[in-house]
Amino acid sequence: MVKKLFQPAPLPAPASVGLLVLRIVAGLAFVLHGWSKIQHPFSWMPAGAGYPSFLLGLAALSEFGGGIAWILGLLTPLACFGIACTMLVALRLHVFVVGDPFVGSAAHPSSYELAAVYLALAVLLALSGPGRFSADRCVFGQKSA
Repeated sequence: MVKKLFQPAPLPAPASVGLLVLRIVAGLAFVLHGWSKIQHPFSWMPAGAGYPSFLLGLAALSEFGGGIAWILGLLTPLACFGIACTMLVALRLHVFVVGDPFVGSAAHPSSYELAAVYLALAVLLALSGPGRFSADRCVFGQKSA
């Protein structure tokens, strides 16, 4: 049962190449976003931010570890879940707490578009799988057509 969760669906080579490029670029961005957080995983936000330290640790792990997982295409559904949860919290913070617009401007440079795009990528990879050029396919095989 668990093996089927990590087996990617059979996809044509061009779609798999597109997913590979997307995974590498977005995964690298997450590794870089998560690098400073993983250095101090339980205290990367200001003390008065109101988030428990274990949630900060999960967010740091989701960004840094999830980025590595996306690059490799390894445990992709799990990485997508962690990244999606982290981006939902980021969206909540930017939309409801701070009141940022979707796209920033000179008057209000902060926005929530990046968190929304990353959430959309997590949903895409969760639904499509990592493609045929992934560690998930090498380790778990491929779903039957």
